Amino acid sequence: MNLPARIRPRIAPGLLSLGLLVAGSLVAPALAGAAQPAEHAPDTMTARMLACVPCHGAAGQGAKDDYFPRLAGKPAGYLYNQLVAFRDGRRRYAPMNYLLEYLPDSYLHEIAEYFSAEHTPYPAPEPPTASKAVLARGKELVTGGDPTREIPACANCHGPNFTGMEPAIPSLVGLHAKYISAQLGAWRYGTRTAAAPDCMQIVAGHLTENDVTAIAAYLSSLPAPANLSPVPAGSLPMPLGCGSVPNP
Repeated sequence: MNLPARIRPRIAPGLLSLGLLVAGSLVAPALAGAAQPAEHAPDTMTARMLACVPCHGAAGQGAKDDYFPRLAGKPAGYLYNQLVAFRDGRRRYAPMNYLLEYLPDSYLHEIAEYFSAEHTPYPAPEPPTASKAVLARGKELVTGGDPTREIPACANCHGPNFTGMEPAIPSLVGLHAKYISAQLGAWRYGTRTAAAPDCMQIVAGHLTENDVTAIAAYLSSLPAPANLSPVPAGSLPMPLGCGSVPNP
């Protein structure tokens, strides 16, 4: 519609020039940005695993937080089993369940191999807060078990230095007491499970609360041995069948 000249809006020339200048200043950066090549993050496992760093450390060395364990150097078969367990709901921790929900087996194998190959140093253990009697009872159970109650020694499967056994039994060195206690409790109450026969659930089912406290206190007090490698597959005569450990 054409308005009469006397009521047509009048825009001062200076204001019109200012408006064009502002519009140009907004559009120009957008056009310049569009002309620049897009930046891409490096497609490496190190870059992909940055999601794990806040909880498990830059090299999988674990964190000072009691409940985020070390991943570095553990047998790849064990790490893979745990990733599958989180993805499939046999282990329950919402952030891990969420992160792994849609990842395929092949990629979980890659993640497991990546952290298994990391060999960052272990920190010194924190001074134990448990009494000497509790630590002594923990040592008894960890190194000798309790045959009268059908409790095998941890060393029977995890090795004399507790560095684990290939391909799927983990090291117990460098873990916090609260983490060990929480995992044994999870097996006792069925909130953490593994492939049948679930040997750890069987063992943990024979433990009392005091046993769990003693085992956790003793294991967390151990310094890292000179040789941190898991013992070769089949080195230890396992006292129980274990569904998560393939037959040699």
